[in-house]
Amino acid sequence: MELNVCRAKKLTNMRSSGADEALVLTPPKEITLEYALEYIGPDELVEATPLTLRIRKRFLKAFERKNEKKSQGN
Repeated sequence: MELNVCRAKKLTNMRSSGADEALVLTPPKEITLEYALEYIGPDELVEATPLTLRIRKRFLKAFERKNEKKSQGN
């Protein structure tokens, strides 16, 4: 299932007005380069900038990941 945490939830067809207000997200982990390199999967990359480290997918678009998965299976 593809999920984009940066997109806002659609506010149509809501049953109760305060149901989503109690949702609390945990803060992101502070990662080191060594931890990030140990943690990533075979389809992920570590982006290192002077201020941050990011873990991201090698192929950003869902259809590219699907095509790569198919080509790896053959």
